[in-house]
Amino acid sequence: MYVGHFAIGLALKAKFPKTPTLPLMLGVGFLDLLDGIFIVLGFNTVTPNLLAGPYLFFDLTFIDWDHSLAAALFWSALWGVLFIKDKRVALMAALAAFSHFIADWPMHNNDLALYPFSIEHFGIGAWGRLGTASWVLEGLFAGALTLYAYRAAAGRGQHWGWVCAAMVGLFLNLSPWLSPMKHVAALNEPAAHIIHGILVTMGFVLPGWLLTWLIDRAERISVGDRKSTRLNSSHSQQSRMPSSA
Repeated sequence: MYVGHFAIGLALKAKFPKTPTLPLMLGVGFLDLLDGIFIVLGFNTVTPNLLAGPYLFFDLTFIDWDHSLAAALFWSALWGVLFIKDKRVALMAALAAFSHFIADWPMHNNDLALYPFSIEHFGIGAWGRLGTASWVLEGLFAGALTLYAYRAAAGRGQHWGWVCAAMVGLFLNLSPWLSPMKHVAALNEPAAHIIHGILVTMGFVLPGWLLTWLIDRAERISVGDRKSTRLNSSHSQQSRMPSSA
């Protein structure tokens, strides 16, 4: 899953608007951020496979150090600890990070382990079973959560138009036709897996930062508009007050 992770972050922000945005929007991609680094370092293993649709074009041969259940729990807790000054924020950050593992479970092709080097692996395998249809289903899932988040933000006077535009861009960018991973998978090794790892990490860091900035910007504009409205209302009331003789 890709854009669906960011959609979960938007939904969490919409449901808990007082939670800082960054722990949520970077948190939902934290496991893949690590995955990309571990691939580059050689801890995790991916294998180019142009038949591995709908948009990844790599087999996730070994990703246990971040995408096993035990590792996901560990890294999610660690991400939460980074924000421990506010226990509520820390809890939400950990929840956002672990949501990544839960959301991956329906999509992944039996490559999610219980713990590193575990014989037992699981994953419903929508990628392999449904192909392009799994990308469409992810889009519907992401669209529903984004719509919920947009309406919730609008109810607080925030305009998330640019947030929605960014989500559409992310969805289309990692499509079966536009995914850069298809070109990367055609490269020789070790370039293929190194570039794949870099793209995986940057594919969550950069959009996470962008969405954080867009959401916080919309919030600042909303606060400014409310202050301006109150100030104008105050001036209007003062102008209507009769002056003393």
